[in-house]
Amino acid sequence: MFRILTKTALVATLAAGALALPAAASADAWHRHHPARAEINHRLAEQNRRITQERREGEISRGQAHALRADDHAIRAQERADARFDHNRGHLNRGQVNGLNGELNANSRAIGR
Repeated sequence: MFRILTKTALVATLAAGALALPAAASADAWHRHHPARAEINHRLAEQNRRITQERREGEISRGQAHALRADDHAIRAQERADARFDHNRGHLNRGQVNGLNGELNANSRAIGR
C-alpha cells in the first residue's frame, strides 16, 4: 500500500510541475528578449568571447580569465535579480541598465583592447 501511495504522490507532483512549466518558460523567454536585457546579455556574450581570445593569445593568464568571467557572472546575476524583482514585469529601468553598463564597461577595460 505504501508503494502505491508513493507512486501516486510522485505522479501528482510531476503532473503539477509539468503544468506550471510552460507558463513559467514562456514568461521567462519573453523577459529574456526584452531589448535592454538583450543588450546586456549580448555584451556579456561578447566579453566572454574576448576573454577566450585574449587567453588563447596569451595576453591574460588563466587566473585573470577566471576572475574576469567571475565578474561577468556577477553582472549577469545582478541583471537577472534586477529583472526578477522589478515591478515593471521583468523589464530593466534606465537606472538599472546604466548601472549594469557601467559594470560591463569596467570589466571590458580590464579585458583589454
